[in-house]
Amino acid sequence: MKNFVQKGENIDLVAPRALASGEGFLVGALFAVASAAAALNAPVVGVTVGVFDLPKAAGAVTAGQRLYWDNTAFNVTTTVGSNTLIGVATTAAASGAATARVRLNGTF
Repeated sequence: MKNFVQKGENIDLVAPRALASGEGFLVGALFAVASAAAALNAPVVGVTVGVFDLPKAAGAVTAGQRLYWDNTAFNVTTTVGSNTLIGVATTAAASGAATARVRLNGTF
């Protein structure tokens, strides 16, 4: 088909802040994980699907629980509020754990 552009697992984006490889970030409602380091406003390939270990806010996480991105603290949280839904936890994480394993939603 002539109008197909790409699968969408890897999207060329502009870094909204300085990013290290593996850091999560939002561009509008689109959440991605940086595939490489990028400076502010530099091009970066964002990975939009898959399972990633991402920094987690305080509080326990259960497997299958919806997770949201806090774009101020730059971590995943179970708090909805103004945070953006990014996926679900694939494993439980204790309250004191530094990361949560997240299957990215990939639908936005």
